[in-house]
Amino acid sequence: MTTWVETPREGRDRGLTGILRAWVAVLVSPRRFFRDGVAPGDQAPGLLFAISVALVYQSLQFVFAPATIPVIGGGPVASALVALLVIALFVAPALLHLTAAIQTALLIPLLSQRAGVSETVQVIAYATAPCAFAAVPILSVLIPGFSIPVLRAICAVYGAVLLAVGISEVHQTSLPKAILATAVPSGVVFGYAFGGFQALSNINAALMTVLG
Repeated sequence: MTTWVETPREGRDRGLTGILRAWVAVLVSPRRFFRDGVAPGDQAPGLLFAISVALVYQSLQFVFAPATIPVIGGGPVASALVALLVIALFVAPALLHLTAAIQTALLIPLLSQRAGVSETVQVIAYATAPCAFAAVPILSVLIPGFSIPVLRAICAVYGAVLLAVGISEVHQTSLPKAILATAVPSGVVFGYAFGGFQALSNINAALMTVLG
């Protein structure tokens, strides 16, 4: 794991301010952010960003759905804190680098010239930005037999779009190629880890029920 570059660029300042600036920048102006805010060999800010997003997401999940807190011992608060610690130290970093490895392998047959693995790690990390609030139950629609987490679905889809845009910009390839290359990594991160597949499945089932 590397450290911050000597002169951080947009969105790469140290500390909480840097994380917040990166979060806003990647959501508002993704192409500019991926072009200016991803530096070779500078994984640490991206890793910290991804861990922060995962912690916010999981904390809100525990708050709005206490039943999802794992039973570890010492009560729900202690169990939640231990679970968050495990996510920060092991789960989020492992998932980020596993996904980056998959993404790199998928880029090899598509691109003869591409950026490094470090840049790919950063793109995946920053693409998770929308999912910080994917667990918030606003915009959820309740109909008999279904709970439709609309916001979660929107966050997952937006994250997948950001990943494709980021890969396209950083690796200097066309958007169609980037979409093809990011399909599997997007499924892993946004479909499974952040619950996008389940949210979209609920929406589809509800629509079929209403229309049928």
